[in-house]
This record gives sequence, structure tokens and C-alpha cells, in this order.
Amino acid sequence: MSILTTDHPAWQTSDGGRTARAVRTGSGVWVASHDQDDAHLTCVDGAEDVKPELVSTDPANLPAAAPAALREGLARLGVIQRLANPWLWDAITTAILRQVVRADQARKLYRTWCSTYGTTVDSPHGTLAVAPGPAAVLALSEEEFAAVGAKFHRTALVAAATEYEQHHRDWEGLRADADALAVALTRIPRVGPWTAAAAACDYTGDYSAYPHDDLAVRTWAARIAPAYPWPDKKDKAFGPLWTGWAASGRTALHTLTLSTLTWGSHAPADLEDPCST
Repeated sequence: MSILTTDHPAWQTSDGGRTARAVRTGSGVWVASHDQDDAHLTCVDGAEDVKPELVSTDPANLPAAAPAALREGLARLGVIQRLANPWLWDAITTAILRQVVRADQARKLYRTWCSTYGTTVDSPHGTLAVAPGPAAVLALSEEEFAAVGAKFHRTALVAAATEYEQHHRDWEGLRADADALAVALTRIPRVGPWTAAAAACDYTGDYSAYPHDDLAVRTWAARIAPAYPWPDKKDKAFGPLWTGWAASGRTALHTLTLSTLTWGSHAPADLEDPCST
């Protein structure tokens, strides 16, 4: 049995329990759906150019040095599947819309942004939407940003769209190097290290490059292993502690971080929903 990582705000769950989202891959729009071990990928608009990929992460790769309670809590998830975002622009857009706001607010904002200005498609799971492309973003007025609640994010999105149109081929060539891609994305005005790293991980599927002292990671880790003496929120020791457990093992660090975020995306609704900065 596997569990799906639903950290990306595009995922929506139907009354029947099936989770689905729309993704763009070049000239095609695909619908991805997942129900327990059953995953489907169907092109619903445009050309079947590049099929999106669900990547599996095995809990056997959790670092042995991590606290036992943390490892045991994460291992209960079983094998994790995550859809590697096939569209870098969407990964950048998503990370920008997550700036400052809480996760539930970012989810609503992203969905409104996509359904209002993006491309909508009909599917067996209802109407789904993908983000507006960079050219569409550059054509929006200030009032249109404000109308969907994205006034704060306007300057970053416009700057990102401008830079993306000029540099996206070079950035896409870094898909095998999440660290290098994250550094490259910081050239975008108002895109700092957290936003750049989040976008790079979403696109590459490599969570060893994630900002490991992120509030979401800290929050969920403390929920999974509450008895462990975690550093205080203002203590900068968390990041080195977290990466130190994996030593130099990128696979172990990726597994530890993605598993923790996946645990959080399936946590009960009454638990604290952290924001990211």
C-alpha cells in the first residue's frame, strides 16, 4: 500500500475519496488521480507530449540516526508517492503564492488564481484548473491581482514571469540538480532562498534541497515525536540537527523531509496548520 503526498495545493479529494489534480506538461494538460495504490494519468487537453511521473519514496531509507519515535511515526505511512511537478512555472507560482500566508490560505488562493485566470478542464473528478502561464500573468492588471487576493504577490509573480520567459530553458536544464536550480531561481526579485528551494524541490522531486528549518517541517516533526527535546522555534540549531541525522546521504535526507511533509498533509484538520515564509 502507498500514500500520496498532497502538499501541492492543486490536489482535491472527491466525496468518494479519490484525489485528483490537473497538471501541464509542455503542450498537454493531464489529469492525475490516486486512490490507495491505484494511480491514473490521462491527457485531457493538447498533445500527449510528456507523461507526468509519480515518484516513490521508501521509508526504508529514513536515516537511522533520527529519533526512533520520528522514524516509527513516518514509517507507518508506508511507501510514499509524489507527483513531480512537470511544469517549472507552476512550481514557481505555487511557491510564491505560499509566501507569508498559512497553508490553508495559500491553498484557497492558488485554486482561485488558477480557476480565474488559468486553464480549466472537465474531468471525471469535476472541474480542475492549471495556473495561468507567464504571458497571461504579465497581461493582468493590478486590479485583477487584487480581485483574487493576490495583491501582495503581484510584484513577485510579475518579476518571476519576466525572468521565466528569458531563462526557463536554462532553469529546466537543472532538473537533475535541485540545489543549483534553487540558487538560479533566487535571481528573481522577491524570491528568496525559501521560495526558490520550495519551487526547485517541487519541480525536481528532490527534497534533500528543501529548507529544512521550515516551520512546517518543525511543526510536524514535533507532532510526530512530541517527547523529543526539539530546539525552540527561534533556535537555529534545528536545520543542522535535521541534516546531520542524514549525514551526507541525500536519499536519507530527501526521505526524512518528504515523509514529514507528507505526514503533515494527511494530519487531522484540527492540528495547527503552519505557514511558510
